[in-house]
Amino acid sequence: MAAEVLRRIVVSLPDAEVAWIAENGQQAVDRCQSDTPDIVLMDLIMPVMDGVEATRQIMQRSPCSILVVTATVSGNSNKVYETLGHGAIDAVNTPVLGRDGNIAGGDELKRKLRNIVRLQSSGDVALKQTHSGSQISVSRSQTASVPIVAIGASTGGPQALATLLASLAPPINFSILVVQHLDQLFVPGFVEWLGQEVKVPVRQIEAGILPQVGTIGVACTKDHLVLTSKGVLQYVREPAEHLHRPSVDVLFDSLAKTSMRPGVAVLLTGMGRDGAAGLKSLKDAGWSTIVQDQQTSVVWGMPGAATKMGAADQVLPLNQIGPTLSRAMSKRTE
Repeated sequence: MAAEVLRRIVVSLPDAEVAWIAENGQQAVDRCQSDTPDIVLMDLIMPVMDGVEATRQIMQRSPCSILVVTATVSGNSNKVYETLGHGAIDAVNTPVLGRDGNIAGGDELKRKLRNIVRLQSSGDVALKQTHSGSQISVSRSQTASVPIVAIGASTGGPQALATLLASLAPPINFSILVVQHLDQLFVPGFVEWLGQEVKVPVRQIEAGILPQVGTIGVACTKDHLVLTSKGVLQYVREPAEHLHRPSVDVLFDSLAKTSMRPGVAVLLTGMGRDGAAGLKSLKDAGWSTIVQDQQTSVVWGMPGAATKMGAADQVLPLNQIGPTLSRAMSKRTE
């Protein structure tokens, strides 16, 4: 029944067709190798091989865009974040066929599918949308701010973030701001999961607060996180048409426009280009900039784009980023 509901939704979209339907995770892995689709709708609970392992193997053997569809995202939160860590792009509750024959929850799945298609074909478009002059009203701050580490991540980001942040020994004498491409409905669960994986307190960033030393703050709305001229964290709607909400570029740009003491910015694994231009702005403003290398990235889109435009001071494997970040911040906070 679930497969039939998904099939109906896919064929209702213009220019979309079902390449195949797999009855378990192993079939999905095999069929991706023989006929790699543009997008895989991946269930989590399946016979033979579950969606977590199937996603891991697909991303290693025949990478493609994977959207998790599960009966309950919140009820399977650990598996969801593990699957996102292996390279799934997003997650959505499985639509349900009602007694009247109508499908409930189909619009959200269609929206996410359209976003993935946009992401696959965005190229420089999203970059231009981010940097069109006066879209963000953030002036240079006249007040000092706490030391900041800013981190952006997308596809494969949850596990990469957990690995990086777990390597930081508390107490830390700086604030960490994180933008992970993730639907806002899943952020509370992600924050709870991340808090269990690391040694530093993890919190959702509320509008109007100051960056807090010794904590990891995660952007938690569908709007963009910025640091204002008063050193306060806020959410802004513009640029409204940006592909990613929240956007790494928008946060990085706002930090580059303040007169705060430069910190360290990190760009982790992710599909697309978000964060690359913003990282270059931070480097030009005196920040230390680090990107994850291709070998340890699930998708080397975002860090690869940053490397190509000269935005990275260092390109490092994931296990070296945490110690390098700590050393750099120690020098900057002396």
